[in-house]
Amino acid sequence: MYGPPVDLSFKDLNNVTGAMSEVSRIALRPLRTNSKNKYLSQALRLSNNNITHLIGLEFMLSHFLAEPSMLGWLDLSFNKLTSIECVLCELKELRVLYLHGNDIWNLNDVNKLGGLSHLHTITLHGNAIENLKGYRSHVILALPHLKRMDFSAVTRQEKALANIWCKTFKSAKKEEKYVSTDNKISDKTPFRPFFKLCYKVSLNEYLRVRMAAALSGMAL
Repeated sequence: MYGPPVDLSFKDLNNVTGAMSEVSRIALRPLRTNSKNKYLSQALRLSNNNITHLIGLEFMLSHFLAEPSMLGWLDLSFNKLTSIECVLCELKELRVLYLHGNDIWNLNDVNKLGGLSHLHTITLHGNAIENLKGYRSHVILALPHLKRMDFSAVTRQEKALANIWCKTFKSAKKEEKYVSTDNKISDKTPFRPFFKLCYKVSLNEYLRVRMAAALSGMAL
C-alpha cells in the first residue's frame, strides 16, 4: 500500500533536516521516482538516529517525497524525542506511526494525535510513559481508531475497559476530595456507604474494586 520506504535509518542524524543531505538506503524493492527525482513512496524510515526534535519535518518530506501530504507510514523509533510534536498532527493521511524507544515522558502528548482519523497503528513502548498508570487505556481512549498498539491488537474488550477505567478514575478523584487529612469522611460525600469501606486502601485498590464492580453490573 505504501510502497518501499525511503530509508534514512542509521544515519547518525541529530535532526530531520540533516537527512536532506543523505540518500536513501538501497532496499530489496527499488524506489521509484518521478520526473523531479522525488520518491513515489508513502513511507519514511528515520529510526535509529539521534533525532531530538522534528523542526523542519515538512521541508524534509517535500525534499524526498513526490506527495508529502500522502505520507501514511512513519518510523521514528529509537531516537531521542522527548515529546510528540504538533507537526505530526498535520500528517492527515498517517496510518502507522512508530515512536518506540524514545524519551517521551508526558502521556497527555498522545492526545495531540487524536485528530488523525486514519491512524490505526502506533508504538510507544520503550518510552517513560510506558511506566505510567493507565498508559495503555489512556492511549486507546485518545486514539479512537486504533487497531494495534505496541505490536499487539487492540480488542473491543480493551476499549470497553479503557472507558470504564476513565470513568472510574474520574469518579475516584472526585470522591477522594471528601476525605480529610485526618482520614475522616465528610458527610457530604455522595458515596459515603461504599467509600467508607474503601478510603483507607490505596487509590489503585479502590480503582480495582470499582472497575470489578462495574464489570459485574453492580450499582455502587
